[in-house]
Amino acid sequence: MSYPLKHSTLPEPLRKKKPTRARFIMLTLLFFGTAINYLDRTNMAVAASAIQDDLGLDAAMLGLILSAFGWTYAFMQIPGGWLIDRFGPRLVYGVSLILFSLFTLFQGFAKNFGTLFGLRLGLGLSESPAFPANSRVVAAWFPQRERALATGVYTAGEYVGLAVATPFLFWLLSSFGWQSIFLVTGVIGILFAAVWFAFYREPKDSKYVNEEELAYIRDGGGLADQVPERQKITWSKARHLFKYRQFWGIYIGQFAVTSTLYFFLTWFPSYLVQEKGITLLKAGFVGSVPYIAAGIGVLVGGYWSDWMVKKGVSVSKARKTPVILGLLGACTIIAANYTTSIGLVIAVMSFAFFAQGMSAITWTLVSDIAPKELVGLAGGVFNLAGNLSAIVTPIVIGMIVSQTGSFNGAIVFVGVVALIGALTYIFVVGEVKRIEIEK
Repeated sequence: MSYPLKHSTLPEPLRKKKPTRARFIMLTLLFFGTAINYLDRTNMAVAASAIQDDLGLDAAMLGLILSAFGWTYAFMQIPGGWLIDRFGPRLVYGVSLILFSLFTLFQGFAKNFGTLFGLRLGLGLSESPAFPANSRVVAAWFPQRERALATGVYTAGEYVGLAVATPFLFWLLSSFGWQSIFLVTGVIGILFAAVWFAFYREPKDSKYVNEEELAYIRDGGGLADQVPERQKITWSKARHLFKYRQFWGIYIGQFAVTSTLYFFLTWFPSYLVQEKGITLLKAGFVGSVPYIAAGIGVLVGGYWSDWMVKKGVSVSKARKTPVILGLLGACTIIAANYTTSIGLVIAVMSFAFFAQGMSAITWTLVSDIAPKELVGLAGGVFNLAGNLSAIVTPIVIGMIVSQTGSFNGAIVFVGVVALIGALTYIFVVGEVKRIEIEK
């Protein structure tokens, strides 16, 4: 009587190995790196009211400080993307982590407007490679059908980190003063830089990946080991990033997506304290609710987009639908002007930020559209366009509040920009497909 052989008794060559899941290790690194990145750029929003009182700043001056990060961050996006394509994400992002953590820490010692403004400029400069690196890592490590969810997961780091940390930061503020916020968050970033260098590698160099996973990534349209670590970038290649309507559409749309985001990253805590009269500790807890909603939103948008791709829906429809609906949903922020109920204000803000989070999968379009030789640089240009709002939004809000003594006009401004973004995705962004550079 014979018995069938068990799988474990088959010779090694006949066994079919399962693909490893190393790409999720890298995604975990991106999640925590993004959370720290946003913690360091947003801690100023928590400290803003205390700094304003301590340094004797008016709303317009505070708006300048809140916008300073965006000045250098936005305009360094193209050089940051070029550095990613030239030297790879491991080195560039690792050095970026160390530098922006030091700039964060030093803000705890600032004594005047000029020093604080200069350190915020340095923070923006040193954070500039971060999101081009995220885009490059996702393009390398993930097949197309998983890319939106991967983008959603690391983008959720923005919101989850803030949701968890905001009450803690307000506690630091009320217990130890605003300086402690910058000292603590700066040290966290320096420690994480060591983790990044220890674990991150390109797919072809990682000890955690097997050939089956590399094949899975390649077969699904991921770049895996197809793109060399170092690229030579020329203007004849780079000009492709400005030739096509797809790029111009996502550039304008990203400005709209991030305008809502930067209201929450800069003025939202001050809005709760100054406009709605909430105490600092209460603002820390209720103010974290919209961040949680936004984190859920970005995961919903990413999952929904990838689900549509897997079900055979066109990539264009699958990528653009969550973005358009998210931008339209963000317009509802204007409803906060028509209620004095704190509960309703938080509900409106939570829904609007949930919708903004759903629209934040736009980075997926960079991975889907950009020529494979220019993923990092395309991410830089895209992030430049989006983060012009980091300059415009805080300054415009500061001017409106300074001139009117109210946030009502500022809220209308944020909602109108979101509507423009939705219209851009509907009428300007065409078919979502990778643009190839002619040899």
